[in-house]
Amino acid sequence: MQSPHKSVLLNEVKDIFSNLDGTFIDCTLGYAGHSYAILKNNPNLNLIACDRDNEAIEFSKKKLEEFKDRVKIYKSNFSELLNKISDDDKKNIRAILADIGVSSLQIDKDNRGFSINSDTLDMRMDQNNPISAFEIVNNYSYDELSRIFFEYGELKNARNIAQKIITARNETPIKSAKQLVKIIGTNSIRGRNVSQAILAFQAIRIEVNKELDELKNLLNLIKKSGIKNCLVCIISFHSLEDRIVKSTFKDWQTNCICPPNSLRCECGNNNSIGKILTKKAIQPTKEEIFENSRSSCAKMRAFMIR
Repeated sequence: MQSPHKSVLLNEVKDIFSNLDGTFIDCTLGYAGHSYAILKNNPNLNLIACDRDNEAIEFSKKKLEEFKDRVKIYKSNFSELLNKISDDDKKNIRAILADIGVSSLQIDKDNRGFSINSDTLDMRMDQNNPISAFEIVNNYSYDELSRIFFEYGELKNARNIAQKIITARNETPIKSAKQLVKIIGTNSIRGRNVSQAILAFQAIRIEVNKELDELKNLLNLIKKSGIKNCLVCIISFHSLEDRIVKSTFKDWQTNCICPPNSLRCECGNNNSIGKILTKKAIQPTKEEIFENSRSSCAKMRAFMIR
């Protein structure tokens, strides 16, 4: 089946997920591009996967039909998936993949409201989520809007943008992405090749889907689960996400966790749970970016849990 979404860093993922057996977890199945390639290249590997998007799940079930009983798919947040897996399945987990991004199909479909050109204002990955971009834009307070634009969009003029939205919605509800873009403006950020509207939309999307919380919860669950001999691979598209992954992997590798001002080590100096495999984040080649411009922000980091 031809996927409506191009999986980023596909060749790099195939390289790092090679010569595996047991079970791997795809925490963000999407349209199964990564999972299909990994299963095809590893005939002794089984898949447990999840996604929040019903349309993606139905597509992926059909795409992965040829692998039959090697595949289990759940509708779930990826941070919750480990809690649904049996103890026997947990013992066999040898790799975990999470691609923390919005699919091209979600962006391109007008009714999903992710694009700045959309006639709607939604941005929910799970359409059963009661909170959409519409509720945030039209109901969040000035302080709440300022916070998400500053923290998630890294916009220095976050308060100005929040005030523009408050003023506009006091006259009439903001119902479409196009309307919101006009209110925010499309001025480019100095030193960055991106408009403030794009960054504001990104901030709203992160708030709608609790994306940073989901990522933190996933990483915490992986560590607490007690999984051993397991490759963990995270693909992110936002500097905040990459920072979380980079910092977490550094903590996982650290032996001594005593406070910096400690006179001597009292923690046992044996707290490392494994090794960072990627000293620098793996990024798309020029060829991939040329073929798929949406891959340009992707960064992949990998860690091996002992």
